[in-house]
Amino acid sequence: MLARLLAIMSGLPWKASDRVTLDESVNMAFLVVLESMTPAERVVFILHDVFGYPFAEIAEIAEIVGRTPTACRQLATSARRRIRASQAPATATAQQASIVRAFKQAWLAGDIDALIGLLDPDATVIADDGGLVSVWLHRVEGGRQIARLVVDFAGRASDLTLLERTVNGQPGLVAQQVGVTVTVMAFDIADGRIKHIWAVVNPEKLRPWTTG
Repeated sequence: MLARLLAIMSGLPWKASDRVTLDESVNMAFLVVLESMTPAERVVFILHDVFGYPFAEIAEIAEIVGRTPTACRQLATSARRRIRASQAPATATAQQASIVRAFKQAWLAGDIDALIGLLDPDATVIADDGGLVSVWLHRVEGGRQIARLVVDFAGRASDLTLLERTVNGQPGLVAQQVGVTVTVMAFDIADGRIKHIWAVVNPEKLRPWTTG
């Protein structure tokens, strides 16, 4: 059991079928942030913060980490810092839905100025690994850069359809081409602007979002 858990947490990219489901409330944003961690950070964070293993025991049993207890403690601190950095103050669902809808409309219209107005200047896009949609980089920073990326994606994609869907219990977007889902996006919005976008582009993870 432990060996399998370590293999799942340290392997990149994760497969949807192998993902450790910690709780039904664990959301897409959290899972994508986990994937952005180094394998060692992820192992230590899950074993210590979720399952309660002491750092000394992690250092002994988790050969894949190859760290001392002190180093394991530092890895956990680094992992927590990633989690905190990904979080933004909650915005009312109705307001979030309105902003996501405006983002969708500006995206389809190719309106860079409108997109920049909806995005925080320091906004980030974080995408998971293994995607076929090459225009999405693993991480993009800056509202202007994200606006250009979105418009570029719309220009390359033929028969692009954007659907407003509930993603992780919040308003989100599902991008489809010829009925096949190519991207699912979750948003963090604060102060009326989009702070973070988490994009799932890995086909294995997108299969449940494509209706037959």
